[in-house]
Amino acid sequence: MPNSSRRSVRRPALAVSAFALSCAAALTTAPLAYAKGPSSTPTPTPPAGMSTVGGDQLGAPGTQVSPLGGAPALPDKLTARSWIVADAESGQVLAAHNAHWKLPPASTLKMLFADTLLPKFDKTQTHKVAVSDFDGVGAGSSLVGLKENLTYTVKDLWLGVFLRSGNDAVHVLSAMNGGVDATVLEMQAKAKDLQAGDTEVISPDGYDMPGQVSSAYDLTLFARSGLQNEDFRAYCSTVRSSFPGEWRTIKAKGGKKATKKRETFEIQNTDRLLTGDYDLPSYQGIAGVKNGYTSNAGNTYTGVAQRDGRTLLVTVMHPADGHNMVYKEAAKLLDWGFQADGKVTPVGVLVPPKSVATASPAAPPSASTGTGTAQAGNPAAPTSASAAPSSGGGVWTAIAVTGGSALAVGAVAFFVRKRWPLPKRTTTVEAGADQS
Repeated sequence: MPNSSRRSVRRPALAVSAFALSCAAALTTAPLAYAKGPSSTPTPTPPAGMSTVGGDQLGAPGTQVSPLGGAPALPDKLTARSWIVADAESGQVLAAHNAHWKLPPASTLKMLFADTLLPKFDKTQTHKVAVSDFDGVGAGSSLVGLKENLTYTVKDLWLGVFLRSGNDAVHVLSAMNGGVDATVLEMQAKAKDLQAGDTEVISPDGYDMPGQVSSAYDLTLFARSGLQNEDFRAYCSTVRSSFPGEWRTIKAKGGKKATKKRETFEIQNTDRLLTGDYDLPSYQGIAGVKNGYTSNAGNTYTGVAQRDGRTLLVTVMHPADGHNMVYKEAAKLLDWGFQADGKVTPVGVLVPPKSVATASPAAPPSASTGTGTAQAGNPAAPTSASAAPSSGGGVWTAIAVTGGSALAVGAVAFFVRKRWPLPKRTTTVEAGADQS
């Protein structure tokens, strides 16, 4: 969509009053959901032709997997419209289902928001919230409970984004960045650099808007990019945190002067593979990244997990209705991915950012190719060929990938010199310094 059109498609503004936000703050332990947006639910049938970024096999509808001897079978009864499992460091896509299907992303789009804005503000920087900062927050949005005329650190705001998926925090950070329109344009430019061509950004928070789409492939690119950033890794792996509330006057006795103290309340991450639930254990080795839900998008989820020195990314979009279905299917796919190590031929690759791909490449290794195996009820797949954060800004090195007609000459993958220092689940983070 042209920029002029994008700017004109704006949701009706919702005045976020102190009362409304105090109610949201009181409900921070409740499940989050968005109100239904104006766009219609897409047909459950994927298009016949989709993007082939990362390999021809990824552009084919249906399930794509190329098992070798001894490979485990993919989980049965998967209901998601789209999913992908990839090795985060090598970039190899182990299996996928409608990987490039353009679907509403819901709050998983906040990963791209973080990719774009996280490097721009020091986490100790403070901002006093103005009521105008909430302009455009959509009706029914998930909120962390920010209030006008109170001051928060950037760290507080990002914890609100990652843990509570707070659209109020997204809009405040956008206001600090010059406004929603400027932020949307920067996000679209970031998506372009990441070669996330399925993504169209209309609203920075993922709120349902006509024309706002992404794909399992693109969301996986956003997670992989974000995990390069140490703060991103810390925020997305935090289970719970104290969050700044209102100021309370403490009366003094004996004629002494009254004092003020800022209250705090607890916020908990809504990623249930991270926190667990009554019917779902916390996933072994999980370290984030982001979940989302709207009535239009259904449930969406991108997660990263590490076991025995291997790091996998999974994205699941719009599974069937059911309690924790998106997490249960993501967990099954991660289990399969760890079991399939070395037992499948990659069906594609996670491409590097253009800014990395244009760097001086190292000597290219070869990549074997294989024939995709169509799953029951899915069309046969064509032949195809077949990364991640380091501590303290590790170097991403572009390497050429050869072999397989599915990949254009000169296509590249990338890796880091060190393995990811994925954090352990952080139980509690304290709120930022008291600010009036």
